[in-house]
Amino acid sequence: MSLWCLLLLIALTHPTSSTSPGVKVKLTDNGIEYGRQLGMASIQQKLKSITIPDISGKQRLSVIGKVEYRFSNMQTVAVGLPSSAVDLIPGTGVRLSISNAFISMKGNWRVKYRRILKDSGSFDLSVNQLSIRTGVAVKSDETGRPQVNNVDCAATVGSVSIKFHGGASWLYNLFTNIINKSLRNALQKKICPLVADAVSDLNPQLKTLNVLAQVDKYAEIEYSLVSAPEIFNSSIGLSLKGEFYNIEKHQETPFPAAVFSLPPQNNKMLYIGVSTFTANSAAFVYNTAGALSLYITDDMIPQSSPIRLNTRTFGVFIPQIAKSFPGLLMKLLVKTVKNPIITLEPSNATIQATSTVTAYAIQPNATLSPLFVLNLETSVSARVFVSGMRLAGAVILNKMDLTLGTSYVGDFRVRSLDNILSMVLKVVVIPKLNVQLAKGYPLPAIGKMKLVNTDLQILKDYMLIGTDVQFAG
Repeated sequence: MSLWCLLLLIALTHPTSSTSPGVKVKLTDNGIEYGRQLGMASIQQKLKSITIPDISGKQRLSVIGKVEYRFSNMQTVAVGLPSSAVDLIPGTGVRLSISNAFISMKGNWRVKYRRILKDSGSFDLSVNQLSIRTGVAVKSDETGRPQVNNVDCAATVGSVSIKFHGGASWLYNLFTNIINKSLRNALQKKICPLVADAVSDLNPQLKTLNVLAQVDKYAEIEYSLVSAPEIFNSSIGLSLKGEFYNIEKHQETPFPAAVFSLPPQNNKMLYIGVSTFTANSAAFVYNTAGALSLYITDDMIPQSSPIRLNTRTFGVFIPQIAKSFPGLLMKLLVKTVKNPIITLEPSNATIQATSTVTAYAIQPNATLSPLFVLNLETSVSARVFVSGMRLAGAVILNKMDLTLGTSYVGDFRVRSLDNILSMVLKVVVIPKLNVQLAKGYPLPAIGKMKLVNTDLQILKDYMLIGTDVQFAG
């Protein structure tokens, strides 16, 4: 994975709309520096593959007359890139500059002179003060993923020196300048195509970009750009859609994304801001899909609990239940009736949910007899964390409020059921919800990207992930 796989997060896709983003990403100086290091390793490997075609010719020397020469089997043995820089051109793009680079090569030589005299040996070639400047253009391919290519490249070889070994090596010293010129030209023609190859090698990696990432059987999240990347002197800013969609029906959420800005933090390589819009679009998708409902039966209650889901327990508080449905097990259906609302305040994430709880008696023939319907308002606190390349969470109950919706067993005091419903929420509903929340959903990523040294802050209307990045080889 090279430099551009990190930098080219700036090109997830072409902008799709003028709407506000749900997710913002900032690549800082530290991230760009890490990308430069990866890029140097990649380009260095490419330059190590340099081979120069055999060079041959004839030269007339005053001392011995016409000499036929040939250089062959020229191979690179070492490449050094001691000085390089990545420049961000505000509003334009990225340019990589390499200076004072060197290449060491080896090969064989052979000469023929005075028609019948022949000799051969080996040589060491040193290329110094090599400089390379290259720029990269980004466009979208037919799948909506980024595609890259070199827009320009210039390579200059400062000096070439040769040390000959064996045989009549002294002959070459008589026409070193001519040989140096031939080798310099051959090298300069080789370098830029190899740099272009290094850039082109990124395209298979970029096809791994999760522009549309599946979360589970209900939802997927889209990370396409909603506006052009913002390139500053020392950072790159991205505005991503960050919206959940039903996996079977691409329906827009009925509310817009609010405007938010990332703080001027730059200690980490990468910052990802996830707004309440993204979280609330997830709530909309899961509620619309009917995923936020749960049937609860007595076997889901811990055996140690004295409270059971049967008409005997509930009959203590609602005598008509025990009278009309004696000795029966019960079933509860907890179901959201509105989209849950996620609120983010500094160091505090809460979820408000409006639900109904419908109680049934289970008849011996398995039919369900409705007993009552309660209106349930709940507030939970959320702990959000990064797990691998996913954003995950867990919740605990803050408070709940019950009111009577419908009763099929006469009037009763709803408050008398508070303890039962609170227990059901704490030991059944919330643990099951936390199992799902712990699975999390994918963050934007390319290839074998890994987040390390990750911090997460809850701020006003968004979560801020600060992280360093590593790419597996």
